[in-house]
Amino acid sequence: MPHMSAPTLKGVILAGGLGTRLSPLTKITNKHLLPVYDRPMIYYPIQTLVNAGIKDILIVTGGNHAGEFLRLLGNGAEFGLKHINYTYQEGEGGIADALRLAEHFAAGDRVCVVLGDNLIQGNVRAAAEAFRQQKSGARILLKDVDDPQRFGVARFAEDGSGRVAEIIEKPTDPPSSSAVIGIYFYDSWVFDIIRTLKPSRRNELEITDVNNAYLRAGLLEHSMLDGWWTDAGTFESLHRASNLVQQTGANCL
Repeated sequence: MPHMSAPTLKGVILAGGLGTRLSPLTKITNKHLLPVYDRPMIYYPIQTLVNAGIKDILIVTGGNHAGEFLRLLGNGAEFGLKHINYTYQEGEGGIADALRLAEHFAAGDRVCVVLGDNLIQGNVRAAAEAFRQQKSGARILLKDVDDPQRFGVARFAEDGSGRVAEIIEKPTDPPSSSAVIGIYFYDSWVFDIIRTLKPSRRNELEITDVNNAYLRAGLLEHSMLDGWWTDAGTFESLHRASNLVQQTGANCL
């Protein structure tokens, strides 16, 4: 039998939005260009993808400061990249709306999607490899947190299989402490799913609805993340992220 090569995996970083929770800092720059300890925030998701062996990367940006990404990053030589792709999101339509803009870039290949304000201590190489071995579907990353009500939370099946039965967005009574972090793996079906979504009460296309669509089809797997994880979208979490990076480092090989 001929050897079957692993499917191509491309990287998509979602770095749009207006970052209003970090105003007035974001009046003069994009949130993802703010410093987290000694580097701009956008450096961390790029390194996450590079550490997972993903070199074909698209950055989805928006707002009034999109050109600053090109000034800062160029073609990504600092990360060992030959090229970085960019696209622009008009307004704020939610995570799934931003991901929709990556369909042409994905061109039928699989994607690893990273939220631009997510930082991790270690790497997602093992999860990326597990996803490459999947025949189809999606894979999400979970991390046990102290405040799961802030996030999408996994409810696990009661049969002891360890499988995720449902993802509940910002539950008042979380069924577990396992939060869905902002790193997702999808096959090309994700763009068909996004086309069927209706805006939520926040008037956004929700990534939780995407994940639950895969779940209902029996095509959602998950991995648990080792090491710390934090977002950096509020003053509190931005401060926490800087402290964590200073104390322990981030994106360790």
